[in-house]
Amino acid sequence: MKRRILLVDDEVAVLLTLKAVLEINGFDVDTAASGREGRSKLRTHEYHMVITDMRMESDTAGAEVIAAARSASYHPAVALLTAFPIAEEDWQTLGADKMLVKPMHTRILLQQIEKLLVSQESKLSIWRAPGPKPVTGTGSAKPPAKKVSPHKSPARQSGAKIAAKASKRSGK
Repeated sequence: MKRRILLVDDEVAVLLTLKAVLEINGFDVDTAASGREGRSKLRTHEYHMVITDMRMESDTAGAEVIAAARSASYHPAVALLTAFPIAEEDWQTLGADKMLVKPMHTRILLQQIEKLLVSQESKLSIWRAPGPKPVTGTGSAKPPAKKVSPHKSPARQSGAKIAAKASKRSGK
């Protein structure tokens, strides 16, 4: 089964070039030319990964796509694609798993995407695995710890604030 990726970028040249590179390398790729279109596709399709630009129709469009991806029940990996790098704590607080800085060499981009997909697949298998069963008869068994998705943490829900902060830093 091919892994599905949603690319969200308002620069058509970037969108089409990256789509072609990913499809040649075995991915099934959908594209969206705006944050609004990206959010719509996230509601109607399932993806293994979302790669979104930060600044599109607004400075917070990318943060809104990330928030929509994080609220999706299927938990896609999320990469922020930007020509304007932001601090690691800022893109992580937005909810992205990785920041990809454009332009980037194709081989390195593919390696980073593959690494992120493998990492996300590993996380998903851990989250979906049944918890350990308590040992019966000893009276000392503890119930399994509740698994908390990192996508639901309060820090990952403040994307618009971080996007605004990043915009101020870069002067946009």
